[in-house]
Amino acid sequence: MLDNLSALKIFARAAQTLSFTEAGNQLGLSSSAIGKAVARLEQRLGVRLFHRSTRSIQLTDEGQQVLDSCQRIFNELETMEAQVAQSRVVPRGRLRVSLPLAGMLMMPTLTAFMKAFPAIELDLHFSDNLVDIVNDGFDVVIRAGEAADSQLIARSLGNFQLKLVGSPAYFKRAGIPLKPADLADHSCLHHRFPSTGKLERWPLRASLDGEEVVVPVMSIASTIEPLIALAESGLGIVCIPDLACREQLADGRLVEVLADYVEHTGTFRAVWPANPFRSPKLRVFVDFMAKHLLAASSEATPSVSLNVSPIRRTA
Repeated sequence: MLDNLSALKIFARAAQTLSFTEAGNQLGLSSSAIGKAVARLEQRLGVRLFHRSTRSIQLTDEGQQVLDSCQRIFNELETMEAQVAQSRVVPRGRLRVSLPLAGMLMMPTLTAFMKAFPAIELDLHFSDNLVDIVNDGFDVVIRAGEAADSQLIARSLGNFQLKLVGSPAYFKRAGIPLKPADLADHSCLHHRFPSTGKLERWPLRASLDGEEVVVPVMSIASTIEPLIALAESGLGIVCIPDLACREQLADGRLVEVLADYVEHTGTFRAVWPANPFRSPKLRVFVDFMAKHLLAASSEATPSVSLNVSPIRRTA
């Protein structure tokens, strides 16, 4: 392909100057090299491009057609190069992104990105299923956990911490659990993985007295948002990433309990196919998400400070 383009550029310069010698001078080649390049192009196309004499060359009708086509090709290449150069300054175009179902919690950051880069069209797909990033046509995938494929590039977007949270009204009514075993007397709201049908385990460390941790099931949902709504309504305790409850913890709609007993920390990663020429739109997207997605997670969140007794709920 590049050889063909080089041959077309040599032919076009010879056609414009009507001189192999002058074309060679302008391109830094010998007149013999120009003549051989034109001859190879003629052989490839199966037509004669120039009428040759000992003193001059003239375009044939076919040569004029090829020259006209060359001008269109060169103009399109110049336009493409200008567009690519401009995209490095102002990234643009469609970016196909696969996110987990919990990725709905990333919408504030994604919205901020769209406002910061309005020329980039985000094509968002939400699923907890495994995806083939290349064959499924995604530019980037965001998931929690490790990237298993060595052909992919992964970048951490930050760590998240699971938290047990409930509403102040719920804890006033049901009491505050002081150790994991106390959860046996509480209403617990659970997340089910749609891809496996299994309940997400609450990663609780046993208390020093070694009591067995029993986490009852009051309600189940396959996405996190309904569980947050149930918890805000005072219907129980939910185990969710800190990313999901920043605002609620900050404004007091939810409060955290048993912080010293929750062991799990996870990492969100952006994953994309290995390529030495990462597109500007992908670069700014990954940079933006890494900077902003979990930036607020390290901020202090309110602990329980309710005027209630730390007792178990009774029926």
